[in-house]
Amino acid sequence: MLAGRVALITGGSRGLGKEMAQAFAAAGADLVIASRRIDGCRELAARLSEKYGCRALPVAANVGDWAECDALIEAAYAEFGRVDVLVNNAGISPLYPSLAEVGESLFDKVIGVNLKGPFRLVAEIGTRMAAAGGGSIVNITSVAATRSDVIALPYSAAKAGLNNLTEGFAQAFGPTVRVNAIQCGPFETDIATHWPDEFRAQFATTVALGRPGRPDEIIGAALYFASDASSFCTGSILRLDGGIR
Repeated sequence: MLAGRVALITGGSRGLGKEMAQAFAAAGADLVIASRRIDGCRELAARLSEKYGCRALPVAANVGDWAECDALIEAAYAEFGRVDVLVNNAGISPLYPSLAEVGESLFDKVIGVNLKGPFRLVAEIGTRMAAAGGGSIVNITSVAATRSDVIALPYSAAKAGLNNLTEGFAQAFGPTVRVNAIQCGPFETDIATHWPDEFRAQFATTVALGRPGRPDEIIGAALYFASDASSFCTGSILRLDGGIR
């Protein structure tokens, strides 16, 4: 499905990023696995290379930093000469005691990782994809983009912006480059260990399927958007939230 293609995944060493990296490697892709912590990237890259015979480049990158985004891009193109699939998966949503206590540093960090970084990566890589004849970009957004919560307002705003960028970049880079988004609900990744009991209890009544998603349940949507299976799909935002209301 992805044989011969190069996929760059941010936040790729754990959680949903790790699941997508494994699935893409199994589908035949070579990988650029990016995260702030290089050890996790190296470990996953080595394991996937051994298991699937793919080439996998680990790169340390904080996508909230414009210069580090550029360095990540240059590392990917230096190693592989191209990027065929970009997945903007890295994201953060720090807790804060109250809205009045959201400081400028926290606000800038949330906007940087969730919106500024994806903008820079899509703008640069999308331009290169278009010049090379095509590619697929997948932005991982959140139900918070359309159902904002007082405990995560900067994050909600950033993800709403990423939804908007998805549609805008689809227009900018068509007809050869497709840009889509997966709008995720709650998933049982490592962050779920910090969910309070009352938050988890809500799933029975607020999620039609009555539970959070398993990490591997992102794979079908990710492979669809990354591959030619979605050849007539761009500017789309797919809800993957178990029917949350």
